[in-house]
Amino acid sequence: MSRIDIRHPHSLPKAQARKAVDDVARKLEERFQLDCGWEGDILNFSRSGIDGHIALSDDDLHVSAKLGFLAAMFKEPIEAEIRRVLKEKF
Repeated sequence: MSRIDIRHPHSLPKAQARKAVDDVARKLEERFQLDCGWEGDILNFSRSGIDGHIALSDDDLHVSAKLGFLAAMFKEPIEAEIRRVLKEKF
């Protein structure tokens, strides 16, 4: 099983950071057909072969995901897209 683990700093107010994470989630939903939902300050996302979350704190985001066998073959483009969108939004 392959993993994605990204920490990304931010300096946005929490409400604005949460809105930006929502924007990131929409892009992930469109690009990778993920189901997303908030639990407190954690946005969970999943689909067959992918299970993860984006944890929002006052000064950074932590993206963590487990990729199943087939999704692991696409780890690099998935991780690159997450980093690109984080850089764009934060």
